[in-house]
Amino acid sequence: MLYYLFDYLDKQFNVPGAGVFQYISFRALGATVLSLAIAATYGKSIINLLRRKQMGESIRDLGLAGQMEKAGTPTMGGFIILASLLIPVLLFAKLSNVYIVLLIITAIWTGMIGFVDDYLKKFRNNKDGLHGRFKIVGQVGLGLIVGLTLSFNDHVRIRMYEKPLISSNLGEVQRYKDIIHPTVTTFPFFKNNEFDYKWLLFGWLPDEYTWVIYTLVAIIIITAISNGANITDGIDGLAAGVSGIIALTLGVLAYLSGNTKFSQYLNIMYIPNSGELVIFCAAFIGACVGFLWYNSYPAQVFMGDTGSLMLGGVIAVVALAIRKEWLIPCMCGIFIAENISVIMQVSYFKYTKRKYGEGRRILLMAPLHHHYQKKGIHEAKIVTRFWIVGIILAIVTLVTLKLR
Repeated sequence: MLYYLFDYLDKQFNVPGAGVFQYISFRALGATVLSLAIAATYGKSIINLLRRKQMGESIRDLGLAGQMEKAGTPTMGGFIILASLLIPVLLFAKLSNVYIVLLIITAIWTGMIGFVDDYLKKFRNNKDGLHGRFKIVGQVGLGLIVGLTLSFNDHVRIRMYEKPLISSNLGEVQRYKDIIHPTVTTFPFFKNNEFDYKWLLFGWLPDEYTWVIYTLVAIIIITAISNGANITDGIDGLAAGVSGIIALTLGVLAYLSGNTKFSQYLNIMYIPNSGELVIFCAAFIGACVGFLWYNSYPAQVFMGDTGSLMLGGVIAVVALAIRKEWLIPCMCGIFIAENISVIMQVSYFKYTKRKYGEGRRILLMAPLHHHYQKKGIHEAKIVTRFWIVGIILAIVTLVTLKLR
């Protein structure tokens, strides 16, 4: 909203300094600072409110060191992240931008799924919370919205530049064409880093049905990463810290993809209007760091599913919006490893129970971070090491842009 206000003041009254709101870098900085300020200023008040509403976490004894000491710590702290994310976005971003609208819907949608789950656990005495199938239905519904929007909205486009440059009296000019409803995406190590989803039709169906493939991919990615973030939220500061690192990576990718000069220099896909996502990523980073002020060991608040499902959902949709979803296996490697550890543990346990009459385990405990806790490593050290791995994965993700 501030963008439109200062744009009006600049154009109508030529107010000194009002034009600075045209710069993405300035608005991204403003969104980050405001997000941190909201989390730091109002985080304690929200924690106290949750404590008064008796929103303390019920801890199931799993034999982990220091686990029972966390009983009664307020949960649903995801509201801190939501507030410190959405308010700066509403103030600093262009609200007419299709990607921003889609991400606001994503944050609220996934936040509400998580809230219902937390609510059922605390106020309905349902230890399992929202049944898994209903979570999946909600995530699939969001995947349909995202997939169909990115497939059919006329404001979703990519720009392809013609080569070589064309000479004119004004110097060298590069012609381009905007492709509406694009079916191509970024794929690491491919020539030109491009992959077309219509290739997956294998000639069996007309190209017009490519949207079906893309929407299915969007559903799978949103469901997997949202649940991955949820599973990762098991020890103090882990999910918020890893999410902040991923958001920083996505912010860099969004800036490069939305800038004509950088995208041409790096020979990556230019996506008009995607630079606006830098503001969203900046607010997201500020929200994660601000939440860490209270969630770092020993945690004063837990984000609950209200926050964890939202973190994963937003990360997935940003990656889809900037056509970098095939970089997710590297960029979100921590989330995927946590997911795989649970799948392997449960599958192997069921298999051995059928074959030998008793279930056996691959890990001491799943998900993966609990395995290291069982090995006697302090949770603060586990979190720090996971952050380090996340930073390494972020660097590798950025490097893949030039590896063909």
